Amino acid sequence: MSLLAIVSLWLFFDNDDKSNTDQSNGVARTSDYAMTNFTMTVMDKLGKPSRLITGETMSHYPANDSTEIIKPAAQIIEQGKDTWLMTADKAYTEGKGDDILLTGNVIITQKDNNNIELSTEKLNLDTVRDNAYTDLAVSMKSPHGTTNSVGLHASLQEKTINLHSRVRGHYDAPPTN
Repeated sequence: MSLLAIVSLWLFFDNDDKSNTDQSNGVARTSDYAMTNFTMTVMDKLGKPSRLITGETMSHYPANDSTEIIKPAAQIIEQGKDTWLMTADKAYTEGKGDDILLTGNVIITQKDNNNIELSTEKLNLDTVRDNAYTDLAVSMKSPHGTTNSVGLHASLQEKTINLHSRVRGHYDAPPTN
């Protein structure tokens, strides 16, 4: 009986240690490098900072040239324009990082104007065109109200946000003096 309990515990803890297993096909993945508590600066073509990315852990997997980040926080910096801030529970990308998938508690706001906040559970970020989009529920909070919708497309360059469907909100007009 004791042997059965020990083997059961060993199997339980052994399965917990395999956190880098792809759940969809059960294949174990091995990273070729990883970082913890990191800060990474991405430069533009002119050598100026265009993105500042921090996170708890980042792991790269050579089998499909993918990268996963736990607790990412990114600043999208454009000289002379507003800096966008994005946070999530996880981020995933392949290759050069042109398309990034943010999942879990995704928040978008601006560095110098955090009065407006967008939140969703999954967001695709096109870093080449500076577009963000999702087909999931989105909530947009501002000092004067909250708007909810299903689906969003945002152009960070043009500062435009298109809400796709089931748009509902509550707005309190600011006081007039």
